[in-house]
Amino acid sequence: MITNDIFGAIQLMVVGMLTVFSVLLIVIGLGTLLIKLVNKYAPEEVTAKKSVATAVGAAQQVDATVKAVIDATISQITGGKGRVTKITKL
Repeated sequence: MITNDIFGAIQLMVVGMLTVFSVLLIVIGLGTLLIKLVNKYAPEEVTAKKSVATAVGAAQQVDATVKAVIDATISQITGGKGRVTKITKL
């Protein structure tokens, strides 16, 4: 009687584990299919690059005090080895 209960429990456990494994495989397969379909039919957004004039204008808008603070911060963090070459506003 005890062996029947143990075998029944083991059988139930194996069936449950196989069911969960099967469902996970289906979820992975559908996810992969969805990713492929989206990549195929939905084009990637193309972002327009900012012109050089806009970047220069943004760099000119940075205050001298802000530039000095950024320079001092970078110098302190890098031990004097780092240099700020360009500052642009986002």
